[in-house]
Amino acid sequence: MRVLVGDIGGTKTGLGVAETDGTVVTLREVRRYPSRDFDSLESLVIAYLQETGQSPPRDCPCGAFAVAGPVEGRHCRTTNLPWEIDADLLEHLLDFRAVGLLNDLEAVAWGVRALGHDDLAVLYPGEPSAGNACVVAAGTGLGEAGLFWDGVRHHPFATEGGHTDFAPLDEREFALLGYLQQRFGRVSWERVASGMGIGNLYDFLLSRHPVATPDWLAADFAAGDRAAAIAAAAAAGRCPVCVETMDLFFSLYGREAGNMGLKHLALGGVYLGGGIAPKNLAALSASGFLDGFFAKGRMEPLMRRMPVRVILRSDTPLLGAARYSCAVRGAATLRLTQEG
Repeated sequence: MRVLVGDIGGTKTGLGVAETDGTVVTLREVRRYPSRDFDSLESLVIAYLQETGQSPPRDCPCGAFAVAGPVEGRHCRTTNLPWEIDADLLEHLLDFRAVGLLNDLEAVAWGVRALGHDDLAVLYPGEPSAGNACVVAAGTGLGEAGLFWDGVRHHPFATEGGHTDFAPLDEREFALLGYLQQRFGRVSWERVASGMGIGNLYDFLLSRHPVATPDWLAADFAAGDRAAAIAAAAAAGRCPVCVETMDLFFSLYGREAGNMGLKHLALGGVYLGGGIAPKNLAALSASGFLDGFFAKGRMEPLMRRMPVRVILRSDTPLLGAARYSCAVRGAATLRLTQEG
């Protein structure tokens, strides 16, 4: 089957045409757009269809869109975009036969089984076994999803776990909590273990040191992504505050990934998605991430059984959206056959 698939994020939106049998997925005509250049998903999809010459329902009768935000039924209000996305409206306006919506991290979870050996980097081998798995993705925000193991196959499901309460452990982290409470009120894990979290950690640590942001780093901040600039400065050893920022970030990211693994009893593996881990793989491997991941007191032996892998393919949500669409259509056909 052919499906128009999309990965709708607060910063970028990716669209492509997927051909899939439900397991193997081939992507074609993949394009990425700045999300805020468009006032709706409908207008963005129309621009894509015009650019690529695709014509629903002839070329791609179905659509499946992974959205950064909570999906309720066939509707989603995006978390970091002023968009209301409605599957029924998309079907009507764009002449699709069927449109499905799913959370972006649920899509990553669907995409895990479409990945090959070279699409994953092993951060920790653990003791691979059949069982539940989970995805924790630090990107612009912090996304989390689960994969329930029924004894035969995994069933992906969405969560909004990245928005649960941040829990400090020591004096510095309690100071961090107080600092962020002054700025945001409630403090979630997303405020510290994400791209926006890297910026927050840098601001906090800078406030504790009698230094100012160097002019060259301020210029990098002004030119683009603060988190990427901080990570690059840390990797080059050019800024001590940046080095401390990334050390703290990786430790906190490991703690929350471990929380997710523990809550899901993820003996089938913990997968790190998002853009930060693959772009900073060497720094991640040398960091305190795994120390934070394992540090669960009496549960540490259990944590050490869980494999930890980094997803290297940035188009995994598109792969997952295609697999989701195929599974949903297959289930619908089966129901109609049984009812008939």
